[in-house]
This record gives sequence, C-alpha cells and structure tokens, in this order.
Amino acid sequence: MGIRSGAVAAVVTGVWLAVTGAAGAQPRIDPGAIQPARVLPRTALAVRTLVPGVGRGTDNETEERAALSIAKLYMADYALRHGDGSAEDRDLGERMIRRSDDAAANRIAAKYPYAIDAIAKEYSLRATHGAGGWELSTTSVADVADFLAAKLRAEPDSPILAWMEQPSDKASDGTRQDWGTARLPLVYGTKWGWADVGPPEVASVSFGPGFTVAAHTYGTPEQQTEDVLGAWSPLTAREAPKR
Repeated sequence: MGIRSGAVAAVVTGVWLAVTGAAGAQPRIDPGAIQPARVLPRTALAVRTLVPGVGRGTDNETEERAALSIAKLYMADYALRHGDGSAEDRDLGERMIRRSDDAAANRIAAKYPYAIDAIAKEYSLRATHGAGGWELSTTSVADVADFLAAKLRAEPDSPILAWMEQPSDKASDGTRQDWGTARLPLVYGTKWGWADVGPPEVASVSFGPGFTVAAHTYGTPEQQTEDVLGAWSPLTAREAPKR
C-alpha cells in the first residue's frame, strides 16, 4: 500500500515529496508536476495537497460525472458523523468502502436518503448531487479530491481512511480492485467505482503522504491506469508495482 516514514525526501511519479522531519510535519506534493496535456479527454483527473486550495487537475476536473461507488465515501461519512451511532452503521460503512458492497449502500441510503446532498453542502461540493438515489448520484474528481483532503486535515483517524487502506482484493460483486490511482507509488488507500451496465466507466480516488488524487474515466480500468500513470512522465516508462 505504500511506504510510511517520518523523514523522507523522495521523487515519486515526477512529484517531489518532502518531509522536514519536525514533529507533526506533513509531506508536500507539487501539483505542478502533473501534466494535464498527457491525459486523454476520456479521463478527468485532480490532485490536491493538504493545503486548502492548493492543487491541480485536467481542464475537465470540475465536470459533473456519475459518482459510481465513489458516492459510498460520502454516504459512509454522513452515517458515521451524523447517523445514530449504531454498530450497524459502522459495519455497513466498512462494507461499502472495503468491498464496495451495493447491498450495504442500499441500506444506508434507505436510512439516510439525503446523506449525499448533506455532505455536498457541508463540504461545498458543487458537482455532487444525490437526490435521485445513490446509484444515480453525480460528483466531479475535483469534489472527490477536495473531500478526501478535507478528511485528512480534519479527521486523519477517520475509519473511512483506515478502510481505504485495507480494501478487499475483490469487491462484493467479484470485481478486482487494483487500478487507476491505486497504482501510483506511495498511495496508502483507495476507493474504486465502476458502472454495472452500459459502456465501461470507472473511477478511483486515493490518498498518500500529504496528497489526494482522483480520476474518472469513460473507459476500462486498464485505460484509466494508463491515463493516470501517463499524467506523470516518469511512469510512462516504469509503472508503479502492483499491490
């Protein structure tokens, strides 16, 4: 899942990560290292640091697209912080994040039907809407990357982040979870999403030391991985190792 260190200076995917070594210091990522021109229009990509407002992405990073199972992050966050505090909600949240369990998502949606819209309002996620049901919800990669960066800043011990660090190799429907942003070096945790019907459509969002990165592709998992890795030129020659 990545290497954790208290004092590191490394070049990863053409991005300089620096840790000062002081207690509590956060690594920094240079979002300027992303090369949007390398990303095909089929993919929207956003990268954020933990400094509010500091990040970069493709021209279509704010484009409203299907949230797919990335919406489960918003639902789990609502249930954990604004729900009834039950063990059931925690269990359903874990299943949604680690295994992308649709049945768990359906139960949370029935219990908290306005969860996605409430989280969108709380975090100012302009492209995120869920009133039509979580399966029809929308978001943007900018929204997802901003949301995850906010969680890392305000609640680094959130169970959501821990569950993202321990995903099941296969989702509840048998889909292998190993593509896209998860293939970048130094990624600690990832959530994936995909369309069950129609043309291929996939999404992924990950976090690492001081950064978040989100991608959505009108295409296959393999195509998303190609586009994500291609956004940083060193990875076009050497792909990040698989988990």
